[in-house]
Amino acid sequence: MSAFVHPQMARILAGLAATPGVDFKTLPIAVARSSADAASIAWNEGAPDMSARDIAVTADGVPLRGRLYHPKPGTALPVIIYVHGGGWTFGSVDTHDGTMRSLAAAAGCCVFGFDYRLAPEYPYPVPLEDTLGAIAFALRGELGPDVDTRRWALAGDSAGATLALAAMIQRRDAGLALPATAALFYGCYAPDFETGSHARFGEGYLLTTANMRWYWRNYLGAAFDAPPPLAAPLHADLAGLPPLYLTAGGLDPLADDTIRLADRLAAAGTAFRHDHVPGVVHGCLRMSRELAPAHAMIGAAAAYITERL
Repeated sequence: MSAFVHPQMARILAGLAATPGVDFKTLPIAVARSSADAASIAWNEGAPDMSARDIAVTADGVPLRGRLYHPKPGTALPVIIYVHGGGWTFGSVDTHDGTMRSLAAAAGCCVFGFDYRLAPEYPYPVPLEDTLGAIAFALRGELGPDVDTRRWALAGDSAGATLALAAMIQRRDAGLALPATAALFYGCYAPDFETGSHARFGEGYLLTTANMRWYWRNYLGAAFDAPPPLAAPLHADLAGLPPLYLTAGGLDPLADDTIRLADRLAAAGTAFRHDHVPGVVHGCLRMSRELAPAHAMIGAAAAYITERL
């Protein structure tokens, strides 16, 4: 039986199929990064117009680039700290500009994004350390007086969802303040490539199992065969976390990662909502201007967050 593909998703996939594909694994990393990021940035057109201010972030002494989106400058609003995806290898505040604008507009909150250092040059734990440092930077009040960091949430997509989850676990274990909630979009929570969703959707739906294996190798480096719990947080202790919003697409090879995470959260007694969105692929958030289910995914996450802020 063929899988259901949302009609708008089918049109997008047909358009992408008309363009010759690039196998990033075969390219020098700088060339692969430039090509992948350019393809993502093209989707930002038409995103909500609002104040967007670049910020020099200092994360444990490391300079990082950040960007603050503010729907109502001068008014103190809660903040969502956003961790971008891209397989720990690609991505930036530029590639996720449209997604962060859309989330800020839907939630009526500030959104703060940042560039963590990327693998394979900087494998685990560097991206997680940068994420923790950027969170600490924001919570110190460095984002300005019109950002109310007493009311804060986390969000992230794909590899960024994994980093956001790991950051919450690390902060919990360190006795540090946790966000009111977090939205985790189609995360990759363990390097398991034998799941049912990998078998069904690991080829032909943009993200492939082969590429996912490459991303995990970039991120884990020498720890690929025995990843620490914070690198593969599906296997970490998940008790004591804030309520989580989980979502994944029906055509995503990583869909079972989210299903398994939901099962682990239920066993740990952690509150969550899990929305499984049929007919859409991994990475669909950036397509929200043309893809109604992705637009609805952002709206549902925004509603979940604002209810808890």
